Amino acid sequence: MRTLVISDLHLGNRAARDVLRRAEPLERLTEAISQIDRLVLLGDVAELATRSAERSLAVAEPVLRAIGQRLDSDREVILVPGNHDRPLVRGWARARGSRLTPAGSVPAEATPALARVVSWLAPARVRIHYPGVWLADGLYATHGHYLDRHLNPHAPVGLPRFSPAERRGTRATAWDYEQHRFRARRDDGRPHPLSSGLRLAARAVNPALPRLLMRVGLSPLTAAAVDLQMRHAALPALRLVLERLGVEADTVIFGHVHRLGPMAGDTPRDWRADGGPQILNTGSWLYERLLIDRAQPPHPYWPGGAIRIDSGQPPRVVNLLQDLEPPQL
Repeated sequence: MRTLVISDLHLGNRAARDVLRRAEPLERLTEAISQIDRLVLLGDVAELATRSAERSLAVAEPVLRAIGQRLDSDREVILVPGNHDRPLVRGWARARGSRLTPAGSVPAEATPALARVVSWLAPARVRIHYPGVWLADGLYATHGHYLDRHLNPHAPVGLPRFSPAERRGTRATAWDYEQHRFRARRDDGRPHPLSSGLRLAARAVNPALPRLLMRVGLSPLTAAAVDLQMRHAALPALRLVLERLGVEADTVIFGHVHRLGPMAGDTPRDWRADGGPQILNTGSWLYERLLIDRAQPPHPYWPGGAIRIDSGQPPRVVNLLQDLEPPQL
């Protein structure tokens, strides 16, 4: 069984930084897919959190159709939504409530949008799981957005906020994490006015800030700070989520933080704490200028990251786009 795991395509990204809308990156991905038996889309396939679903799905449709056309009915796609494409399964997760498990099986018709996405991936066989999936004995994969619960602010980039109860290893359910994500919303499901206002303010500042940091030459320092946070906050937070959910795995693959790894030069203990699982991250398919400004691949934030799994071999980190130049991305 040959498996490729990718995540964080963010198709329909508002700033058009999703590289798969461009010909060369898409061709690289579809060529890699033609050589595997199973494709895992590990969350944030479409950008449904920061813009209208119809606009994002319009961008996603031709990409997903191109992916599906490289597969056949004997091959499989496993879709595991994340936080940015969670609307695909949100109603189903709410209906499951306390019965939601760490590897729930989702019907393809759970939402109209999910049914459309599944149809675009034809002729491949598609199954959907949320919030994670067991890919083999001891091998668990999840988008990883539950780790935000243990960071302040609640985002992939934040400072640890582990409470004493959490440090003692208090168990939690997937529904506990789902309920937490509802707290910024009103009972009718619409965003709270305060949280909406904060997001609008961040969007107004965000486009100018990266340009300023790149202009004054601080982008490498910014990327190093983000990487430091990921290793010392996000990875421990993910391990805490796994412990609280009772996920006992030898290896865990996740996305969410957009940081491919572990890579050569990384500290092994960051990715495998004593007694814990080996953790790998898929990277992303976004061209994040601030994080790769003045950088050359191989680089942990270079778009095109993936995890390749071959039968009898440990999962390995690969990048399908590391030889492409910025104009092609």
